[in-house]
Amino acid sequence: MDRSPAPTPTWLLRSLIAVLLVCLPLRAAQPEPAADEAALQAKYDKIINALPWKTGPGDQSLGGRAELKYSKDYRFLDSAGAKSRLKMSGNHVEKRDILGMVEHLQDKWWVVFEFDEIGYVKDDEKDKLNADKILASYREGIEAENKERDGPPTHVVGWHTKPNYNEQTHNLEWAIIFENSGEQYVNYRVKLLGRHGVVDGTWVGDLKALDTAVTQFRQVLQDFKYKSGETYAEYRAGDKIARYGLGALVLGGATLGAAKLGLFPAVFLFFKKGFKFIIVGIVALGAWLKRLVTGRRRESAE
Repeated sequence: MDRSPAPTPTWLLRSLIAVLLVCLPLRAAQPEPAADEAALQAKYDKIINALPWKTGPGDQSLGGRAELKYSKDYRFLDSAGAKSRLKMSGNHVEKRDILGMVEHLQDKWWVVFEFDEIGYVKDDEKDKLNADKILASYREGIEAENKERDGPPTHVVGWHTKPNYNEQTHNLEWAIIFENSGEQYVNYRVKLLGRHGVVDGTWVGDLKALDTAVTQFRQVLQDFKYKSGETYAEYRAGDKIARYGLGALVLGGATLGAAKLGLFPAVFLFFKKGFKFIIVGIVALGAWLKRLVTGRRRESAE
């Protein structure tokens, strides 16, 4: 998402400072000189690469419910590391059960795994998915989410892949194209249905890379397996039944409690880059820290 330099907005400074506060030592209150975009990207990459990645081949547990095997072409972050990585790209993950993520070493796209413990999802809606209605609800949800998110608004462009359900794997798959700041990107999502809930696998990357990466993405999903006692086929009478069907899952029902189509969700998206980071001095930290502390107190009270 390379763009020409622009005046630094307040939301951008806040996002940067959050990263610098965690990753860089405090220094004298003097701003660094302006750097070209390549230097800024190199600094950002250095911060990302300092996270506790585990390079493949590997076999990792995902929240004790599933396991993921990955080859030498990938690196893996556990739950805590994945949350840090996502926050650095402008994602809100505080209330999400992030299990982990893998990143393709060469092409730099991710797959993020998270879990919704909603119970066993019946698949009796597999032939009734209304793509047009779902897309319209997404548009409403995105516009509502824009009011809560810092930074440029995001808009729905349309389907890349309409919702479809695989009865053999019990996977629900779809992809929507979004637009932000004049650029298009995509979240390719697969809901992996299990006995006690749903694992959400989200592909995050540049739209132009998706068509060539989708085969690799599906291979990653083939190497995902629920542990014994957690698979969809192991459902037993008396297990918790989800209040949502497949259509509501596409809309985000597992996260928000939407019980039927037509209720638009506050749609959760993953951003790959999110923001251009501009290096600033420590002088700007005071106001941001005050906002951070008071904001957390407010959340705790709520």
